[in-house]
Amino acid sequence: MSNLLNVLALADTTQCYFGDGDPINVPTAIPNVVSLIIKLIQVVVPILLIIWGMIDFAKAVVGGDEDKIKAGQKLFIKRLIAGVIVFLVVTIVTLLLSLVSKVTGENYDGSEGGQGCIEMFINGTGTTGGGAA
Repeated sequence: MSNLLNVLALADTTQCYFGDGDPINVPTAIPNVVSLIIKLIQVVVPILLIIWGMIDFAKAVVGGDEDKIKAGQKLFIKRLIAGVIVFLVVTIVTLLLSLVSKVTGENYDGSEGGQGCIEMFINGTGTTGGGAA
């Protein structure tokens, strides 16, 4: 456990600023891993939901029962909508946080605010985020 902490302590870090407080040093590997996980969830979950919906709908069609076909169609539509919501949830949250930061007047430009840290964890440290320490 202490070896892991030593590795994190020696790793390249980036700084996150929250308001008037001192910056927080975050190892660059952490936002990159979180970003990768978010992207995988954003792509894999909707695809799986659509595939499962197609399989259920196909089973209902092959069965030939009209009630099962309608139930399978409703389930497929629900899973399709859920897949779109999962895909768009990160975009919606980022948009809401951006609107809140504009309304409150806080300086969240990526180098001196929490919005930059949020973008860093969503996009990874290679594209946006705070500066290196």
